[in-house]
Amino acid sequence: MKQEPGFLHILGRVVLLLCMLYFSWGAAFYITKAVYARIAWAPHGLIDFFINTTLGFVFFGIIGMTISQLFGDRNQHVFTEMIDALKRISQGDFHVNLEWGFDGRKEGQGRPHPYAQLADSINDMAANLKAMEELREEFISNVSHEIGSPLTSIMGFAKALKDDHLVREQRDRYLTIIETECLRLSKLSDNLMKLAVLDSERHSFHPSPYRLDKQLISLILACEPQWEAKNIEMDVEADETEVNADEELLGQVWVNFLHNAIKFTPEGGSISVFLSSNGDEAVVCIADTGPGIDEQDQERIFERFYKADKSRTRTVGGSGLGLAIAHKIVDMHQGKIAVHSRLGEGAAFTIELPVQIRE
Repeated sequence: MKQEPGFLHILGRVVLLLCMLYFSWGAAFYITKAVYARIAWAPHGLIDFFINTTLGFVFFGIIGMTISQLFGDRNQHVFTEMIDALKRISQGDFHVNLEWGFDGRKEGQGRPHPYAQLADSINDMAANLKAMEELREEFISNVSHEIGSPLTSIMGFAKALKDDHLVREQRDRYLTIIETECLRLSKLSDNLMKLAVLDSERHSFHPSPYRLDKQLISLILACEPQWEAKNIEMDVEADETEVNADEELLGQVWVNFLHNAIKFTPEGGSISVFLSSNGDEAVVCIADTGPGIDEQDQERIFERFYKADKSRTRTVGGSGLGLAIAHKIVDMHQGKIAVHSRLGEGAAFTIELPVQIRE
């Protein structure tokens, strides 16, 4: 909505206009007076008035045109710079930073100069597009790396299988590695598709009432073969809690955290799962006795493709997308995730969800 100019702004323009008129008529008066004295002519008062008035308006027009030309040239320069900047942005050059001396100028009731607002908007747009381009390049680089690694492995072992002198045990081992890498690629593709759908508006989000405690216990039992194979002690305490949420999406969150806890918990360790509710909020805490997460990595573990421990992830697999998916789903449910961990002391993830999603 367009804002009307303030009183001080209007008053300033009126004063400027009057000063120009007074200067023009004053100049006309003294010039005609000098001319009359030079030619020794004393015109009638009415004629003198008409001459002074006409000459004053001529001077006023000249001054107005001069000022308009000066500021018009500057405005033209400003708009040319802005158009050039927009062209550079459209061509993929986001290193744009327009700087003009409009910051100190105010218009109306303390509002920034419109040119300053426009320049700031262009600078902000360029900065945002630059950040998005950097994220896109990093994303492509990460995807290329994650895909390239298993493909190289598959290619190498497939080539080795051509050796007719391989014994059965070696052949089976190579085939198992190829199968594992294919599953890794399939999981990566599936996770990328999940993120793409969650980021878009195409995903169907259907919250409905259901028992969160029953869902957690069911998923923990489904993972029983995995934690029993590592002799992990599972401690579960779940209060009866009903939430209004998308059961399928939240199921992906719990499966991700449970699988990570089992994956990083050493043989004979323990995992704790606690669910509590205060009526307005449900809190789920999943803690393990694994190697923990360094403090400097804790702020970045929910970034896509970020791996807190590069050596550890090489041995246990993973693409660094699971936590990003979980974080996205929790955000969709208006919840939040916190991590508490120290190296060598395990990690605890706390997920807080509103029992009823706010409109």
